[in-house]
Order: sequence, then C-alpha cells, then structure tokens
Amino acid sequence: MTEGQSPCHLFGQNNMKLRRIEEKDNPILARIIRTNLKANELDIPGTAYFDKHLDRLSDYYLADERRFYYIATDEEDRIIGGIGLAELGFFDSCAELQKLYLADPAKGAGLGYRLIAAIEDKARELGYQRIYLETHSNLAAAIHIYEKSGYREIEKPAGVVHSAMDRFFIKNL
Repeated sequence: MTEGQSPCHLFGQNNMKLRRIEEKDNPILARIIRTNLKANELDIPGTAYFDKHLDRLSDYYLADERRFYYIATDEEDRIIGGIGLAELGFFDSCAELQKLYLADPAKGAGLGYRLIAAIEDKARELGYQRIYLETHSNLAAAIHIYEKSGYREIEKPAGVVHSAMDRFFIKNL
C-alpha cells in the first residue's frame, strides 16, 4: 500500500471473495486470530487464543453440517480473515457467531459487516432463528460493528465456554 492509500482501496467490499474453509487455510487463519488476540492483550486462557480447535479449524467446521466457516480472500486469493458459526446448545434454534477476525491490512474497509451479513445468511439457510456471540471489552471496534449490525447486549449466559469473555450479544434473524 502506498502512502495515502486506505485499506479500503486495496480491500474494498467488491474485492473480497468468500469461500468455505479448507484444510490448507488452518495455519494462516490461526496466525491471523492469534495476532489479533495478542494485539488486544487477549492472548490469555479463556479466549480463542487457547481454543483446542484453533490450529485445525477446518476439522471442526467441516465435521458437522450445522457448522460453517467462511474464508475471506483478496483479489489475489490471499486470506484476509474469516467468520464462522456453530450450533449453540444453551439457546433454542440459535447459532453462535464465531471467530470473526481480519488481517490488519483489511481492517477499516467495512469487511466485517459483509462477513456478518454472509454468516447471518448462512445461519438462516441452516434453519437458525437467532445468532449469539461473545466478545471482550478490549475489542471495541468489534463491539461497534456488532451493535451497528443489530446485535443487542445480554447478561452472561450460564453456558459460556470462553471464561475470559465479558460481553454477550444476540440477534433475531
């Protein structure tokens, strides 16, 4: 990127492509997720940083038809992020939005909104009626995107797995 160019110039919504996760994506996606968490001081137990599936996300998301993960790529097919969903057991007809992360050069271009819209469409296709998510106060930009996308904050549900998370949201589809 040359001086004066914004990330939007390189990673505009029209340039981003989405596809289903594949095994070859695992190491790049794990690096993007861990880099984001570390930059936000969330490389701690109780976060996705230590998720047992993080290094093999394709195994997790391809093992069940009620799960799905989109890989976002740029015009040269480089991975710039992703977003997933899986069935959530503690709310009826509800999926959990999972692991929405973007590489630093792709941030600030509105791609998070497009990823959320895509995973919401997939959730509807799979028959879910709501989407839940959990996040952390350190992730202010993510919280802003969730709120602008129609998610409302709720109290911490009893079934929360990532114990370090401190903000919880839900949206009716």
